[in-house]
Amino acid sequence: MAETHRVTAQGRKRWSFPQRSATDGRESSVRAPDQDVQRKLAVPFRGHITGGMRPGRKVVLVGVVDPSPDREPPPDVALELCVRFRDRQVLRRACVSGFWGDVEKAIPFFPFIRDQPFKIEIHCEHGRFRVFVDGQQLFDFAHRLTSLSDIDTLWIKGSISITKLA
Repeated sequence: MAETHRVTAQGRKRWSFPQRSATDGRESSVRAPDQDVQRKLAVPFRGHITGGMRPGRKVVLVGVVDPSPDREPPPDVALELCVRFRDRQVLRRACVSGFWGDVEKAIPFFPFIRDQPFKIEIHCEHGRFRVFVDGQQLFDFAHRLTSLSDIDTLWIKGSISITKLA
């Protein structure tokens, strides 16, 4: 599961979950390639989700938004999140076979504050990802990629400091 998180100069954060190729056989939960703990959570971050996503599995990220938030994407993306501070929006979309789908924008509240900690949970369910920020449901996003087990890489990029990843 590749998740890209980026924050642009315009105040954007991006989270992408690209789909693994059929020939890429890897193992278990999110883990960073480096040994040193500080380096494991350094941004840009790329970690592997052993076994890929499946209903009942979730990704949890705890971090702090940089004072001056940044952005970039891969070919198949199960879920990309783009936080825009200027517009107070959390945009999301998917890319299937190189084609980006429509952007979804509706959210009940804007949960991010510059230079403040936050916790994002992305729950994988049968038909959707359910996204929570600081314990509050922010939105649901219907699956666009059919093979959930192939979503196996987490990418995080941008103006963010990661303090915990599970």
